[in-house]
Amino acid sequence: MVYLIFSNSCSKEVNREPPGPKPLPILGNLLQMNLKRPYISLYEIYNMFPWTQCWLKNWKLMMKNREQNLRQIKELVDNLEETLNPEETRGLVDSFLIRKKNAEESEDKDSLFHEKNLITTVSNLFAAGTDTTSTTLRWCLLLMAKYPQVQERVQEEIDRILSGRQAVAEDRKNLPYTDAVIHETQRLANIIPMSLPHTTSCDVEFQGFFIRKGTCVFPLLTSVLWDECEWETPQAFNPAHFLDESGRFKKNDAFMPFSAGRRVCLGESLARMELFLFFTSLLQHFRFTPPAGVSEDQLDLTPSVGFTLNPSPHKLCAVSRTSDIYS
Repeated sequence: MVYLIFSNSCSKEVNREPPGPKPLPILGNLLQMNLKRPYISLYEIYNMFPWTQCWLKNWKLMMKNREQNLRQIKELVDNLEETLNPEETRGLVDSFLIRKKNAEESEDKDSLFHEKNLITTVSNLFAAGTDTTSTTLRWCLLLMAKYPQVQERVQEEIDRILSGRQAVAEDRKNLPYTDAVIHETQRLANIIPMSLPHTTSCDVEFQGFFIRKGTCVFPLLTSVLWDECEWETPQAFNPAHFLDESGRFKKNDAFMPFSAGRRVCLGESLARMELFLFFTSLLQHFRFTPPAGVSEDQLDLTPSVGFTLNPSPHKLCAVSRTSDIYS
């Protein structure tokens, strides 16, 4: 996601730096700090009750971090604008800048392609495209360490189908159990239980309630992902939820960790691909276990509340499987 947004953001000759995406250590650290509790809880309170700002602890620190994030994004965008070539689009920012330039030349004052929207869009995509995927992968690895029999079955399938080669996106259809484990992790982890705020585009009657046009609404994804009418064991880790009697992968309409409708997560296809490739590669090369002195039963699945529901702080051991794969 970061590469798609920024592309060759450090390719200026004067810097003599190699081509490729520029590392964002400071931006990443500040972003992670803002996404951790208790900061995100304060954001949620402010979003719902803006008048509470003067009573919120660490408000100035959060705003300082946010402004620093936006400044760094602006610097990267400015760099891309200086090297912009309309004949060679490098990524999202280039496409946006071209539309912005066209709007300025036509003196379209109502255009949405302006600098503020560009920086906000990049900031949103950076946050949404990093925290959610990494959080889901952390849940995947924790669950593999807690349920070693599931991990062994995933690795058996990966070894049998891939025979030591690197996985590609097209392998998903040939790895139904692995795919089911990823889906079940997303369902059970339920990392964004209230999704994101939406606004009604018209007056709505819903279950006897009148919701006026323009009302901010939060879809409760938990009510579907943990619905007892849709899942055999909704609060337990059970990959069989996504397998038919023949062991083939099966879809379920109640699976909607990316929300649903026209405003579904725009990065869904990218996230699905990333989760599959990263998880498959990690399980292909490593076996994940609890640290010495900790049993599988002692691994805690209680989430840590933040922008997303993260696993509680824990340690795992990654044991290389290279000798097992090629022996």
